[in-house]
Amino acid sequence: MEAVMIRYGEIFLKSETVKRRFISIMTENIRLALEAKGLSHRIETPRGRILIFGDEPRRIAAAVAGTFGVVSASVCTMTSSDIDTIAAVAVEHAGRHLRPGMSFAVRARRSGVEGFNSQELAAAVGSAILDRVPEATVDLSTPDYEVFVEAREFGGLVYDERLKGPGGLPYGTQGEVVALLSEGIDSPVASWLMMRRGCRVVHVHMHGGRFGGTDGEETVLRHHARLSAWVPGHPLDLLVVDMEPFFEVIIALKEPRYRCILCKRFMLRVAGILAEERGAYALVNGDNLGQVASQTLANMAVIAPAASVTVLRPLIGFDKEEIVERARAIGTFEARAGSTGCTVAPRYPSTAAPAATIVDIEEKIGAKDLAARAAGTVRVYRAKNGEIA
Repeated sequence: MEAVMIRYGEIFLKSETVKRRFISIMTENIRLALEAKGLSHRIETPRGRILIFGDEPRRIAAAVAGTFGVVSASVCTMTSSDIDTIAAVAVEHAGRHLRPGMSFAVRARRSGVEGFNSQELAAAVGSAILDRVPEATVDLSTPDYEVFVEAREFGGLVYDERLKGPGGLPYGTQGEVVALLSEGIDSPVASWLMMRRGCRVVHVHMHGGRFGGTDGEETVLRHHARLSAWVPGHPLDLLVVDMEPFFEVIIALKEPRYRCILCKRFMLRVAGILAEERGAYALVNGDNLGQVASQTLANMAVIAPAASVTVLRPLIGFDKEEIVERARAIGTFEARAGSTGCTVAPRYPSTAAPAATIVDIEEKIGAKDLAARAAGTVRVYRAKNGEIA
């Protein structure tokens, strides 16, 4: 009989109470992912593993390998937990891949089974494989082929493939955050990283209207839909805020170099209002230290106080190449996103805006009232399973 085995990482280090809650949430997320693909299944949770049974184990493994909290997934052959049976099944697996002259390694684990230890299990399986393919050699460092065997209280497991998962914590274990989502490369990656750490996410996009690119909102909707595919079965909301009235005010100011600082503070102010309305714990943005003028350490120190809740910056220490690589991996990278530029940004932005000057300008333009009005302009888009509903 075949089953899909799910491995999880740091969850295992939690207390028993927290561990049970996290595993319960993860198995529910797995169930939603499989239902989204139309795959019938049954889930069991013996200690240290999650097992999924169904008629299409390879499709099941592929579907659940993208679930947050999953370190890896394997299609396993289930056996009894005695050495001879496990070795016989391991020989069958090796016989399909191992050829004379190739090297191999046996990776063995034992838990809850008496009479032998993991080293003895590995030796027995290795000996049986050499009997089948005597021209093969053992190489525990860089083998051409690996077979994994486990003897556990519920039975034996044999497998030789691992589908890598995203790891992290199960989605929904850490509460809700409001993530600012733009047309660029950085913010979708920042949102994904917080999803990976177990946060439920609500996206907020500050729509520039006639001051933004003609393809801006369409690009953001694609990002939003793509990110929803990482949490199948869960609805993902995007709140779109009208920024035109604010932009009309700041382009009339005599000092254009402070526009980006005023804009970033305004965005945090509006997002903070929306976060408080929803009871979200924090804001998330794609700030990356030193990448642009508004992301110098001096300017971030001026911008941050405008937020009424904690601001999380998961990309703060990344370099651009790392962000692009992650964006490609999660499916949000677009080499040509179309017309998405901002016409309000000045040619020579300030890299160290004086805090007192910025606060004085905000008081003169009534930034708090503008933010309250902007927060009342929200349009809501809902995505689910990779599509805008």
